[in-house]
Amino acid sequence: MTGHQPRPIGPAALAELRATDDAGRPCRLYTASEGGHPLRCCLRGNEPGERIALVSYAPLRRWAAATGASPGAYDEQGPVFIHAEPCAGPDARRPGYPFARAGALRTVRRYDARGHIVGGRLLELPADPEKGFDAALDEAFADPEVVLAHVRAVEYGCFHFEVRR
Repeated sequence: MTGHQPRPIGPAALAELRATDDAGRPCRLYTASEGGHPLRCCLRGNEPGERIALVSYAPLRRWAAATGASPGAYDEQGPVFIHAEPCAGPDARRPGYPFARAGALRTVRRYDARGHIVGGRLLELPADPEKGFDAALDEAFADPEVVLAHVRAVEYGCFHFEVRR
């Protein structure tokens, strides 16, 4: 990696989401029968038997509230998986970008300080997904207007992680 740091959903936001999600719905917890759901609290796939929740999350709205930005119509929310209880967060011993597998389709959306989209890119992860992410994020942050980038799955539109300048 060239210094881009994928950010999980922060502890304060997770605590709120475990009560009421960003669509105003109460959190519904369940025990996962299958593994592999991308957990945004620790940036890894879940294991079968873990207690998790699927909640609606508005990452740009939460960033804007903390920074004073006004994204207007660019504010959106979508589904994310989180642990039912607080977890240790990302494992610092696991390097690289989360949810990266060759052939996966991702979007890298670029936002300015107002929270407005200032570009984006469709990314098909190459055989070396790290290099693909590095190149896409290097390209995004080469624009001095870009203050953050969101990586999302194309198939479901799910938010995967955020990278800030």
